[in-house]
Amino acid sequence: MKENRVKYITVNALLIALVCVSTIAIQIPIPLGYMHLGNMCILLAGAMFGPVSGLLAGGIGSALADLLTGYTQWVLPTLIIKGIMGWAIGAIACRGGRIMHIRSARTFIAGVAGIAIMIFGYFIGGSILYGSIYTGATQIPGLTLEGVLGILLFYAVGFALEKAKVPTLLRERLLS
Repeated sequence: MKENRVKYITVNALLIALVCVSTIAIQIPIPLGYMHLGNMCILLAGAMFGPVSGLLAGGIGSALADLLTGYTQWVLPTLIIKGIMGWAIGAIACRGGRIMHIRSARTFIAGVAGIAIMIFGYFIGGSILYGSIYTGATQIPGLTLEGVLGILLFYAVGFALEKAKVPTLLRERLLS
């Protein structure tokens, strides 16, 4: 029992670090923020490990990246937005604790829902932080592009991981 808890904590810590590093590694400026690869990792975390891991990896990993790269005004909104995004992806994709199947309609819907939550959340967050709905709306095109890129990369990496049976091996060995 204790060994399983240690494995669970370790997996979630690694997912948080993966999201943080992938968010920091490549940053392309967009209005009010930056475009990055972290969404791909949030999609993978939620789809492979479920809603709690998606919530932790998305929220904490992304908020940490904002803190470390000087976007401190976004730390709390990012924690909430990306946490909800990761949770929703996991809740939709991993119904009943099943292993991710990249080709399923459920996984696609999870990805689109997660990205929609991100875009809407940052629109609201930008509108509140900068006091203008128009200012919040300026980031929608960049966030949409970031989201589409995240989904495409999620599928590219997800197909490779699924082909190598990585999700099955990880679930069996790390979380059983």
